[in-house]
Amino acid sequence: VFLSLFLLILPLKGVCFRRKGSVLMFKEGAKVVYPMYGAGIIEDVVIDSQSGIEEEHYVIRIPNGNLKIKIGASKVEKIGLRFISTESEIENAFKNASNSEPVIQSNWNLRYKENLEKIRTGNIGEVAKVARSLCLRERQRGLSGAEKKMFNNVKQILMSEVAFAKKIEKDKAEE
Repeated sequence: VFLSLFLLILPLKGVCFRRKGSVLMFKEGAKVVYPMYGAGIIEDVVIDSQSGIEEEHYVIRIPNGNLKIKIGASKVEKIGLRFISTESEIENAFKNASNSEPVIQSNWNLRYKENLEKIRTGNIGEVAKVARSLCLRERQRGLSGAEKKMFNNVKQILMSEVAFAKKIEKDKAEE
């Protein structure tokens, strides 16, 4: 209960948000991470009416791939939309990923599915672990075509969040 109350009054990095029932509500200008796509900014909050039911939607601009995505507020938790991690959270995620011993499945299809599930969580720690395991696998035996694409996507997701968190250009985030 205390944590819920704390979240209601806590302005996160200058961007206010609120809860409506159990749904986390974001404001325009909030920096967020959309799992599978990376970091972006909520450009607009609009009310759309479908079948006579009004719902708040977020229009998110994701620089990685120059995308604009519109999602309903009721789907935020299911999708895993979240605020950008802090610099210390990112450093901890990278540290934990580098210290953990990756379990690398020998069957590429199973490995791909396991990695995809980790990426879909949107958890930066899990995404960092996927990047590390794919990097190690690439050095040892190479990656399948699908895994190469996944590896590039994971790197882009991580770089976009690092760039937003540290307020630097994406090119510098790669370093």
